[in-house]
Amino acid sequence: ITSADAAGWRPSKGELDRYGREIPDEEYQTKDFEKAVSLRMRTEAIAKHITDFMKKTDRFAKTLVFCVDQEHADEMRQLLNNLNSDLVQKHPNYVCRVTADEGGVGKRHLSDFQELETDTPVILTTSQLLTTGVDAPMVKNVALARVVGSISEFKQIIGRGTRVREDYGKLFFSILDYTGAATRHFADPEFDGEPELVTEAVIDDEGQVVEEEQIDDGPTVDPDEFDEDSEEIIIDGDGPEIVEPPEVERRKFYVDGGHVEVAHQVVYEMDASGNQLRVIQYTDYSAEAVRTLFRTVDELRAVWRAPADRIEVIEKLAEKGIDFEHLAELTGTSESDPFDLLCHVAFDAPLRTRRERAERLKNGRKDLFDEYGPEARAILTELLDKYAEHGPAEFKLPDTLRVPPISAHGNVAEIISLFGGPEKLQEAVAALQDELYAA
Repeated sequence: ITSADAAGWRPSKGELDRYGREIPDEEYQTKDFEKAVSLRMRTEAIAKHITDFMKKTDRFAKTLVFCVDQEHADEMRQLLNNLNSDLVQKHPNYVCRVTADEGGVGKRHLSDFQELETDTPVILTTSQLLTTGVDAPMVKNVALARVVGSISEFKQIIGRGTRVREDYGKLFFSILDYTGAATRHFADPEFDGEPELVTEAVIDDEGQVVEEEQIDDGPTVDPDEFDEDSEEIIIDGDGPEIVEPPEVERRKFYVDGGHVEVAHQVVYEMDASGNQLRVIQYTDYSAEAVRTLFRTVDELRAVWRAPADRIEVIEKLAEKGIDFEHLAELTGTSESDPFDLLCHVAFDAPLRTRRERAERLKNGRKDLFDEYGPEARAILTELLDKYAEHGPAEFKLPDTLRVPPISAHGNVAEIISLFGGPEKLQEAVAALQDELYAA
């Protein structure tokens, strides 16, 4: 939920909008945004949070963004385009708006979005489109930038994401609710009761999570405060037809300045049965995912020590939605190895930094690489230092040989020769990792 939605927004005395009109001095709430007053900074905050969320999880996860009206959906599309310009250059349809204004083009975007095998469009912005009648089984993120007033509409919207496709690696989905309107709908008996846990995340001006805490109650919105414009999809032989009510002309004020940030973050995920939704803290979810694979720290360690087995574990955790960078950010442990991070959240093991692991190996096993010459030993020491600074990705061969300081020892072939061949080099790096995670 954004700070504007959580606390409301009030213009300063005599504040003018984009077109020089004085904005009435009132306290505007969620029900007024994009109807009575358009806050560009609110839309920017939402677009940035969606982008950051996808960068941490999956930038090609099919995502629906529900906006207030067609104008709002277009502004959201433009902002998301700008924030994802690197992908838009390669995939012009990475972000698309699908409303009645797009006509046949919108229908094609929608059809492509529904396909299992197509990569784009990835993000669709809409107003009240896709609430009924459209099957989009690969939707992994549902973002709400507008209020969903009725329980029936909420169920229809959430239904876009609740389809499990194990064959395509879709085992869960996330709801990003920027209005606070979704939380109360989980009180419906057909859902999983009141949320078990709501996590509040405070985001700084750069969109980074700087504080996270568990709270008892999520923000709620009174459904009687909201009126609803309806838009529906009718399925016929020619594919989805986008039908909207006549535009209702409103006097809307446009505000370009000010500051809005995301103040609360609530992620809803399907339970193991695939039938109910629950809300849990991301760290708790990650811990559960680890414990379903390994019963103890030693079981995890035994697999983690071998590079090939470690990759397999990482892939399995990724399928469950576990992102190490995001987990480290939430726990404030960016200097720790992913192994220690997993052991900490899953088994309450003490945390140690990568530097501590590296120093333990240097001091405890000085004889480990006695079989190699001085320059080869120096390379392994530098590799360990690179790990301490940047993480286990530095063990990737031959990439790590091509960058300083290791590249100063020669080209890849010359460095390999210092170890007696490629197999000997791989054995040395594997032995280093095995000992690194031995304790």
